[in-house]
Parts: sequence; structure tokens; C-alpha cells
Amino acid sequence: MGEHTAYTPRRSVLYMPSSNERALEKAKALAVDALILDLEDAVAPDAKESARENACAAAASGDYGKREVTIRVNGIGTQWHDADLAAAAAAGPDGIVVPKVGSADEVRSLVAALESSGAPERTKLWAMIETPEAIFNVREIAAASPRLAVLVMGTNDLVKELRADHVPGRGPLVTALQLSLLAARESGIAILDGVYNDVKDAEGFAAECVQGRDFGFDGKTLIHPGQVEVCNATFAPSDEAVAEARGILEAWEAGAGSGVVTHNGRMIENLHVEIAERVLATHDVIVARR
Repeated sequence: MGEHTAYTPRRSVLYMPSSNERALEKAKALAVDALILDLEDAVAPDAKESARENACAAAASGDYGKREVTIRVNGIGTQWHDADLAAAAAAGPDGIVVPKVGSADEVRSLVAALESSGAPERTKLWAMIETPEAIFNVREIAAASPRLAVLVMGTNDLVKELRADHVPGRGPLVTALQLSLLAARESGIAILDGVYNDVKDAEGFAAECVQGRDFGFDGKTLIHPGQVEVCNATFAPSDEAVAEARGILEAWEAGAGSGVVTHNGRMIENLHVEIAERVLATHDVIVARR
């Protein structure tokens, strides 16, 4: 249990349709932390096989620099799933994203399939949480395998399954989002917020990024390159947060052994020091990627 020791930035994670070769080329220059090369929703049935070839070639190319490259396969039980998983495993991306994972048993079956297909150790499983079944099982899903590295919220599917509406503040989804966060943090894995559908509503998108950050998400999945910049800025520690963290650590070191340590009039405890250390570690990794 607990957090991974090394921070991997996943502030901005962009879905790219693998049937669109121009988009895959363009992605090499985008300031995203990670890419999800999509074989599922963004690809028409008659383009599934060519998209699979494109995604696997892109993932194996090494042309995407420090960006994490993942492939989203078609869901368990679809006619494309097995071939997608085998091809993606052989290509060895950073992650394989599987839609509608509903149980810990499914996680274990997926991991076994990855291993039998020869996926390298670096290829992690990313599980999409997007059904009521998944929410009720999310604690067991998150703990099911050391190969599971990321939970990805499928908020559009959740809204549909709940017969809810997309509303500002996402009231209908708060319970599902928070349960999933609890599960991810208990198991020490990453968790990504869902997409924002209206690419023209910059204000609404920015507000939802802030909400996701405040909840504790590591980053947000995106559907348009125009969303990347705001997302990166929101999920990175602000200049003020970095300065505050440095001040806390300096005060803590200066007051070591004195019993009570304060910074800007506030009492500092171990938990504040741990938060400050995480803020600075996150900041350092993000700066190193620029």
C-alpha cells in the first residue's frame, strides 16, 4: 500500500484516434504528458484493423520523446479485443488501456493475457472505470495486480449508465469519483479524471480541471489538443505552492528538535512536511520535462 516512490507526470492525457495518421504525427509535437492511441470509440468498425497497425507502429517507434504512449484496445467481449490486446502487448507501449473493466477477476485475466502475449515488464495495465459494477468493485479492482498502474474515469459512460446529466460541478458523479480516488490512493496507483466534452467551452473546462485537481486526481483525460495547456498548468504545483513548500521545509529543518515549528503563523507537523516534499518532487519532475 502507499504511494509509488517516483512521480510520473500524467497531468494531460490525450485520446488520439489511431485511424488518423496525421493526428498521430501531430501528437509528437504536443506538450502532453501522455497519449492514449485509441482503437475503440474514436475508430469506425471498418477502420479497426488499420488503426491497430498504426497504433502499434507508433507505440514501438520511440518517436514520442518523454510522453507516455498507451493504446486503448476494444473492450472485453468485443470481436476485436483479443487481437488488439495481443498486438498491443507485442508493440510494448507504456500502457494498455482497457475499457469497462468491472471486476478484480477481469484485471487478473487481462494481466495473464498480457503476459502470455509477451508484453514487456514496462507495459502496464490502465483500467477504465465507467460502470456501476466497476464503482462497487473499484477497491478490489485497484488492488488486483501490481501490473495495474492507472485508473481512468470514463465519465461519459458513467453518466449514461446512471441516466444522469452532464451538469456544472458534476454532482451526479461525485460519489463515483471520490470512491475511485479512495481506491487508487489506498493501492498507491494513479488515477485520471474523465474528459470534458465541449471543446469550445474554455471556462467550463478550466473549472472542471480545478475541480479534478482539488479532488486529488493526478491529471485529466482530454479529447482536443487545445485543452492541453490549461490542463498542464492546473495539475502542476503553482509558483505559490512551490514557494510555500520550500518555506515549510526550511522552517522544519531550522526548527528541528524544538518541538513546535511554525511557518507564516501556522503550526507545521509531519504531514505538512510530507505534502511539501511531494509538491517539490512533482515540480522538479515537471520542470525537467520542459
